[in-house]
Amino acid sequence: MPLVANTDLPSFARYQAEGGEVLDPSRAQGQEIRELHIGLFNMMPDAALEPTERQFLRLVGGCNRIAQFHIYPFTSKKIPRGENAALHIERFYFDFEELKDAGLDALIVSGANPIHAELTDEMFWEPLCDLLDWARTNVTSTLCACLATHAALKYFHGIERQPLPTKRWGVFAHQVSLAHPLVQGANTRFDVPHSRWNEIFPEQMVAADLKVLVSSEDAGVHLATSADGFRFVYFQGHPEYDHNSLLKEYKREVVRFLTGEISDYPPYPDRYFLDDAKAVLRQYQNKAMNCSDRTSLVEEFPESDVQVHNTWGDTGKVVFNNWLGTVYQITHRDRRKPFMPGIDPDNPLG
Repeated sequence: MPLVANTDLPSFARYQAEGGEVLDPSRAQGQEIRELHIGLFNMMPDAALEPTERQFLRLVGGCNRIAQFHIYPFTSKKIPRGENAALHIERFYFDFEELKDAGLDALIVSGANPIHAELTDEMFWEPLCDLLDWARTNVTSTLCACLATHAALKYFHGIERQPLPTKRWGVFAHQVSLAHPLVQGANTRFDVPHSRWNEIFPEQMVAADLKVLVSSEDAGVHLATSADGFRFVYFQGHPEYDHNSLLKEYKREVVRFLTGEISDYPPYPDRYFLDDAKAVLRQYQNKAMNCSDRTSLVEEFPESDVQVHNTWGDTGKVVFNNWLGTVYQITHRDRRKPFMPGIDPDNPLG
């Protein structure tokens, strides 16, 4: 939560200049403690639908313990679903039209599993564009994850994602490249997982007047914002990933090899497995390469014997805490209105 500058102590101004949240007493007195209403537009395929819910719930739930957060998962009927996922959505998800009427303070847009070369050919494209149009007028801040970032930047700015020669896959070191309230209190260097075949490069973002906040020499931009600094927050990395998310991705690639879907045994995600884990996985790989019936080994994948670590979760929680804390300071008490009186929508951070 922010500090209140209840005196003329110079350190208040210094802390604010460093990106800290400081309120003048008159603004602080005009605020009322209330809950935040956060939408989660989940575009992930059936197998990842519930894990994605849990990943973002952990990040939101790890924020400050004073505000109360109401989460509203919803999705598009145009995204094909199996029976179990459809029942889950019918039972637990909200209707977008009803959410539009009630209003949202903040919005999270998940990634998705691309099927087509062009984003405009995806089943989620039109519903996502409709949502983005509504959000930029009615929501205080919208956070886009990975593929949602690529789609939003294409829709808003005409930026085309660029195919990579190989998959950007692993855990990479990053550093803060621009002081900003979203990265206040974060380590100046920290890890972030990435997993994608396409990329939007920093030069493309800068040309569109976006603000690049966190980047990596090896993995590119992780965190950026819209030109106003807050209305849209863009992730290319995955701060929401669990400690074993990349392990499960690696397992899926190994299974694809064992079943003949791909011809080459998959490489390790970069900088993710420690030596002990690699020794276990090499032993399994050697067995697979010398087995005449590889499909029989699918159930033997040593997932429970591979120890992996989360080196990015704390920083992810810091960024989410800063994001929702800032939303809390500037959103209107009426959740159908994006800003409290006196906030400039084109410069919400002042």
